[in-house]
Amino acid sequence: MPDAQPHRFRAMGTDVEVIVVDGPDGAAEGVEARIEDLEARWSRFRPDSEVSRLNRAAGTTAVVSLETFRLVQRAVDAWALTEHRFDPSVLPALEAAGYDRSFDEMPAEVPGAWRTTGPAPGCAGIRLDPVVRAVTLPPDVRLDLGGIGKGYAADLVASELRDEGAAGVCVNLGGDVHAWGVPPDRAPSWVVAIEDPTGRHDLGDLALAAGGVATSTRLRRAWRRDGRPSHHLLDPATGQPAFEGLASVTVLAAETWWAEVLAKAAFVAGPRAGAALLARHGVTGLFVLDDDRVVELPGLGAFRPADEHASD
Repeated sequence: MPDAQPHRFRAMGTDVEVIVVDGPDGAAEGVEARIEDLEARWSRFRPDSEVSRLNRAAGTTAVVSLETFRLVQRAVDAWALTEHRFDPSVLPALEAAGYDRSFDEMPAEVPGAWRTTGPAPGCAGIRLDPVVRAVTLPPDVRLDLGGIGKGYAADLVASELRDEGAAGVCVNLGGDVHAWGVPPDRAPSWVVAIEDPTGRHDLGDLALAAGGVATSTRLRRAWRRDGRPSHHLLDPATGQPAFEGLASVTVLAAETWWAEVLAKAAFVAGPRAGAALLARHGVTGLFVLDDDRVVELPGLGAFRPADEHASD
C-alpha cells in the first residue's frame, strides 16, 4: 500500500515535510533519522560536527565522511560556477554580523557594535583528495555549508529512497524541495507552491515530474545589530548583507542543491545580473523585488500546472 501521508518534523533549523509513495515500511520516519544524522555532520553550531572539526583543522588536512566530502566538493564547485557570488567561506563575516549561534537562539537585536571582516577569502586554496576523502582548508578559511546543505540533504535522501524501491518521493526542507517519481494518487506531476516570504502575492504553483526548487530571501533570517538591518545572505565581495533590490529569489533546477546555490547567487547579484546568471546556467525561476514587483523568468511558464495556464 502507498505510504503517502506527509511526515513532518523539525531539523536543520527548519520545518521538514516528507512524502514517500510505495516506499519501504517506515521510510518517511527513516528520512527523519537520516536528516538528523546529516545535521550532526554539517552543523557549524555543533562543536563535534565534521564541519566544526574541519574548520578547527584549517591549515592542516582532515579526513571526512563521504557525505561531507561530496558536500564540500559541491560547495567549492558552486563557488567557481557562480563567479564567487556563492561562497561558503563567508563564515567569519556571518559571525561578525551576529549570526554566531543557531538562529532560533538569536535575539531580534543582536548586542555589540557592528564589525566588518572585508571580502571573503574564497575557495581557491581548498584542496580536495577524493581517494581518501581528505579536505585541506587554508589557514584563513572556515566554511559555513548552511547555504547548500539543506538542498543537498533533500537530494541525498530522495536518491536513497529511490534506491530502496520507492515509487515516488518529495522532500521539503524549509522550502528547499526535491520531488521525484510517482506522486500520491498517481497524479500527473508533483505540485509545489512557490513561496512568497513577503506574504503579499499568490505566486502560484510549479508542476514537476522531477527536480528541485529553492527559495532564498532576506526576510526570514534577519536581525538588527548596532541599529542596522542585517540578514544571512552576504555579498562575499564585501562581507556585508546584500541589498540589491531583491526580497526573494526562487529557482527551479534538476537538483535542489544547485537550485539553492543559484538562488543565493542570484540574490547577491541583483535582478539584472541575477537573471543573466540563471540564464547562463539554463535554469528558470522567479524574483520578488523590494518594490513589490514579481518577475517571472523565461521558461517558468512551462512548469505551471495546466489549470494555471487555463486561468491566464
